[in-house]
Amino acid sequence: MTKLLRWFLYLGQGVGIGVANVIPGVSGGTMALVFGIYEKLIELLSDLFKAGILLLRIDWRGFRASLENIDWAFFLWLAAGVLVAPLLGAALIPDLLESWPQHSRSLFFGLILGTIPIPWLRIKDHRSRNVLILLVAAAISFVLVGIPPLETSDPGLVAVFFAAALAICAMILPGVSGAFILLILGMYTPIFEAIDARNMSVIVVFALGAGIGLGSFALLLKSLLAKAHDATMAALVGLMLGSLRSLWPWLAEDRALLAPRFGDDFSTLLLIGLAGLAISAGMTLWEVKKVKRG
Repeated sequence: MTKLLRWFLYLGQGVGIGVANVIPGVSGGTMALVFGIYEKLIELLSDLFKAGILLLRIDWRGFRASLENIDWAFFLWLAAGVLVAPLLGAALIPDLLESWPQHSRSLFFGLILGTIPIPWLRIKDHRSRNVLILLVAAAISFVLVGIPPLETSDPGLVAVFFAAALAICAMILPGVSGAFILLILGMYTPIFEAIDARNMSVIVVFALGAGIGLGSFALLLKSLLAKAHDATMAALVGLMLGSLRSLWPWLAEDRALLAPRFGDDFSTLLLIGLAGLAISAGMTLWEVKKVKRG
């Protein structure tokens, strides 16, 4: 692959991650797993965090050395894709979810379901221990995404800090979006109202919490992937699997699961879900062939 094609691939992957971050139940981490760049992304984030710590310590030599180890082409093109995603239609997704909630969830359910085998293929050890880890992680994710949102009118700055840290961690974990964590904590509306009102104290504290949370969690994930790669990947796939609950087409207002309603829309919802599954299954088959060739 030429350098230019690789850059455009990074850009496209960034767009996919950016779009995923606005879909309830789907995170940027999910798409990074599907694209096969999850471990590289975690390593990049941890290296950037280390560089930031060295800069704060005024360790210029260590700071320059850490910057030299960063794959800047990967970082810049991926970041550009994440930032340009709203211009390419990601901003329409919330409107689609509001106008056609069941149809949208059905499509995303099929798309995510069909791509779950892709990260599972990157696990070499498929013994019962890792299968058990996957099932436990799936159960945790299943329960988490079913929690009804709370309501908070005037959160303190300490609460804003920890909410930002948790939300940003969710963005790099498969299955749960950062926006959904803010909704569960009842912080989504007050934080975005504060940002819209240019409340600098809230904005600064939120950014600080997000930065520290992202860097610290990336370091932890990098260590886990290095020491227990297959077990960590099994847990990540489980989180991705359990999060499908939030994309089930038939959901009550309190996020409880409902049985399918066999009416005029059932066949349409089924066909849309199968279409999404067919698209993602094609991606999975392509990945299987690539793994066999490699």
